[in-house]
Parts: sequence; C-alpha cells; structure tokens
Amino acid sequence: QVQLVESGGGLVQAGGSLRLSCAASGRAFSSYAMGWFRQAPGKEREFVASISRGGSGTYYGDSVKGRFTISRDNAKRTEYLQMNSLEPEDTAVYYCAAAAKLFATRADEYVYWGQGTQVTVSS
Repeated sequence: QVQLVESGGGLVQAGGSLRLSCAASGRAFSSYAMGWFRQAPGKEREFVASISRGGSGTYYGDSVKGRFTISRDNAKRTEYLQMNSLEPEDTAVYYCAAAAKLFATRADEYVYWGQGTQVTVSS
C-alpha cells in the first residue's frame, strides 16, 4: 500500500510558475513509476507527465511539453512537478499517482492516487 499526498497548488497569474510535490509513504517508493494527471471541471482526466522508477526516463503530454518538468527524489520519497509559463488552460485539480511498473503513461496503469491539489491560473 502506498499513500500519496500532493501539495503546492494555488492561485497564480498567467505566465507564472508553481511547483507541486507529492510525498509518498508506505511501500518502497523507488519500486514505483510515478505520474501526474489533471482534471478540469467538465473534462476527462488528462495525462500530464510520468517518470520511471529511477528517474532516468520521463514523458510528457503534448499540452505541457516544454513548460513542465517532472522529477523525483527517491531518498525523500517525493515526486515533483515544476510548472512554468502557466496558462489559464492549465487550471485543474492535479493528481499524483504510482504504478507498480518500471514506467507508465496510461491512467489505468496507476494503482495508487493522491487526493489532488487545485491549481488555478488567472488571465
């Protein structure tokens, strides 16, 4: 069992930056691929980014490529999402998730989910 808790969300103006964190507890953090997803009101959950167990592999959704950076610190059992050049379209609840795989990019591959943190970008 893995428990995930996101933090770092908030209100920011367009063009600004935020850094989300996801702290994990429970079984070995380094055994899991990690990812970020987001869901805006009235829209389906969207893949944002994922990172492999060791951190060497990353993958991004097209809408955030070049603006967001995913990283992890296995010693601190924490995953991060650095979000730069934020746009109003990035407004959503952001969720971190863990997959018992080397690497994962689909929501159905993730077995543990956090409660989400709200990110609101004003124009």
